[in-house]
Amino acid sequence: MPDNIPNIQLRAWRNQHLLTRADMAEKVNATPIGISDRLTCDEERIRRWEAGEVSWPHSSYRLALTQLTGLQPEELGFRQNRRGQTRLIEATVTPMDALRAEADLYGTMELAQQLQASDVGNGTLEALAEAVDLLCRAYPVVPAASLRDRTQKRLAQVSRLLSGRITLDQHRELLVITGWLTALLGCVHYDLGEREEAETARRTAYEMGRQIGHGELMGWAYEMSAWFALVEGRYEDVVTAARIGQAIAGQSSAMVQLTLQEARGLARIGDRREADKALTRGADTLAKLPIPEHPDNHFVFDHAKWLFYAATAYTWLEDNDRAEEHALETIQMHTRPDGTSNAPMRVADAHIDLGIIHARRGDLDAAVEQGLAAFDIERRSLIDLVNRAGDLDRVLRQRYRHEALAEGFHERFITARRALSTHRPGFVD
Repeated sequence: MPDNIPNIQLRAWRNQHLLTRADMAEKVNATPIGISDRLTCDEERIRRWEAGEVSWPHSSYRLALTQLTGLQPEELGFRQNRRGQTRLIEATVTPMDALRAEADLYGTMELAQQLQASDVGNGTLEALAEAVDLLCRAYPVVPAASLRDRTQKRLAQVSRLLSGRITLDQHRELLVITGWLTALLGCVHYDLGEREEAETARRTAYEMGRQIGHGELMGWAYEMSAWFALVEGRYEDVVTAARIGQAIAGQSSAMVQLTLQEARGLARIGDRREADKALTRGADTLAKLPIPEHPDNHFVFDHAKWLFYAATAYTWLEDNDRAEEHALETIQMHTRPDGTSNAPMRVADAHIDLGIIHARRGDLDAAVEQGLAAFDIERRSLIDLVNRAGDLDRVLRQRYRHEALAEGFHERFITARRALSTHRPGFVD
């Protein structure tokens, strides 16, 4: 996996102006400085800029880009000091290590309670906050049922602390911790198809944020609402919830994710122009945030996630070439040297995107292969996978209804849908 931070602002500008990398390279060469300096920009150079392999182009190219776009290099995502920054893609703690550390902190927490009786020391809260961070970082890779049980156990522990003797500041900090845990629990419930429990947790997280004036937490509650609506086919509601959440989320990861959810809702509706604008706004907002220390935390938006969201948006907009570009890079960026993934749910969705693209292009074998690859991934959101697999199944049945391969994928899809329906009757039609 690459060590570089993708330049999503440059990519967003290119996408919004409907340019391929080759098109953009030609335009760079055709600028006044490009002509006078005989620049030889090509598709590979654009790729290297977008991949973050080159963080600060040569002065002639920087000027050419400004002449082409009307934007300064910094506004296009270039940074003189980007090289050597913290790696975004690979988790610094493996899933099992994270859970062991979380379990160790749990023991530390109980010991602190025993030693301090009804009082809560600062070390106790620090240990608890770190344990919550580890749980949120375990979300992408740890089985949902296991993570649900651990999160519920931690919430019960926090509840006991809240009922004890604490200061006002400690009370507020514990409410913040409760809010994040409840939001995480809502996400895991939804992954498991537990819709009612997920909505209850979402509302509780929002209420926690409202009580303490925590805009980012309230923003994530609205993001969950947008996500639920997206999966359930209520696309106008996606856009509405995302825009309401943006009004309160502040400059935060929640703001970026809400903007990208808006883009996906607009893509589902088929509004290419507004979807592109939302993707660009999300890239610009993300560029203003500090590089995250732990991008594997579910409530942290990283540059690689922008690529993942863009892949699905362009798939729904039927921009096959652009969708394929983003989906392939999503898989590449999240695949470790040993072939395992540090973001299997993103990779599963990317495989579905590629399956749809291959089906549209007439390659049934490749389409089914990609679709089955998504089902073979162990850590996934079952409800999201069923929803996305439904997209691929519809394309296959429209184009290859009587083909054995298409029928085989349909049966795999129906089996997964029934499993989800059995788990939560009435949740899936």
